[in-house]
Amino acid sequence: MVTDKIILTVTQLNEYIKSKIDSDKTLQNIWIKGEISNFVHHKTGHLYFTVKDENSLVRSLMFASSAAKLPFKPENGMKVILHGRVASYIRDGIYNFYADSMEPDGIGALYIAYEQLKKRLEAEGLFRTENKKPLPKIPSRVGVITSPTGAAVRDIIHVISRRFPFAKIIVYPALVQGEGAPPQLIAGLRYFNESHSADVIILGRGGGSIEDLWAFNNEQLAREVAASRIPVISAVGHETDFTICDFVADRRAPTPSAAAEIAVPETAELQRKIGNIVTRMATLVSNSVAIKQKALASLSQSKALRDPIHVLDEKKTRLVFDTDKLENAMKLYTAQKKHQLERSASKLEALNPLSVLLRGFSAVFKDDGRLLKSVDDVTCGDTLSLRTADGTLTATVNEIQKNEVVNT
Repeated sequence: MVTDKIILTVTQLNEYIKSKIDSDKTLQNIWIKGEISNFVHHKTGHLYFTVKDENSLVRSLMFASSAAKLPFKPENGMKVILHGRVASYIRDGIYNFYADSMEPDGIGALYIAYEQLKKRLEAEGLFRTENKKPLPKIPSRVGVITSPTGAAVRDIIHVISRRFPFAKIIVYPALVQGEGAPPQLIAGLRYFNESHSADVIILGRGGGSIEDLWAFNNEQLAREVAASRIPVISAVGHETDFTICDFVADRRAPTPSAAAEIAVPETAELQRKIGNIVTRMATLVSNSVAIKQKALASLSQSKALRDPIHVLDEKKTRLVFDTDKLENAMKLYTAQKKHQLERSASKLEALNPLSVLLRGFSAVFKDDGRLLKSVDDVTCGDTLSLRTADGTLTATVNEIQKNEVVNT
């Protein structure tokens, strides 16, 4: 059948639409804005999300290479401005927006990244006061991590040298802005902690924009500051500038000069405090000596020291009296015990079987040595022993007579 209709397959149609979109220069370099929804951060690093406004939406994605450059983490509900291109996916017949850059709509990307990191580290407890280490009262070595050529290092050295010239200042040179700054700042912290060459560390730089100070909002640097075994003073920017390092450090100083004042005591003030301590110690020692002298004077006037013979006589008299008292007590005690012994002896004597024998009685034993208690225990012809008070007799049983029991 002959026809003038052009019939396309679905694939051909989608390829045609794709070619039209790809050839449109506007769609290959376009900015859009909207609200993020259905956000997914894939394990490959790609970002999948939808950008929508009040009436429409468009499926979007950002490849890992572009997503890695974002200074903040996109979230659902965040209003953003995106740059990229539109492309059609032949298999599904739909088009997507491929973003290569993203920035918050109405608020800076760096500020959002700052707030996100601050919120996360605070939730982990890195800002807690109880985790912060106390600064040494009199440090002998002060470590300084900053640019070796900036005004900050000069201010720090000047203030420390003026306030406490006895402290040794050790400067660890490092970049304080740009992508290369955080690794060098981290290396400085590790150097002082591993070498134990400082009692306190000042980490900082002079003022600048949020971009200039951004190195001090680095997450790895913040964790290194929190983990430092040596107390860290954060001195970044001016008094109104706050960085993540300020929150995790053991102390925050509004300026580098203020950090130097916090780090070391003032010599004159220290001398005054030491003088007060010396004076107080001298007063305490003097009072203690006076008390001891008073006690010694009192003892020196005691009777024992002034007239020891009289005291000894008193003690001798007391000893004689106590000796007599003890002897009388012993005599009374001995008499009581003797009387008790005599009474006990009388009782024992009354129970002595030999005493019965002395009164004319005898004890009869069988030939096996057992005491004879009844005529039922012997028979005629048995040999018996009769024990009297002065000897023993042997007898043979010839006759047995048993007494009759009379019932009453």
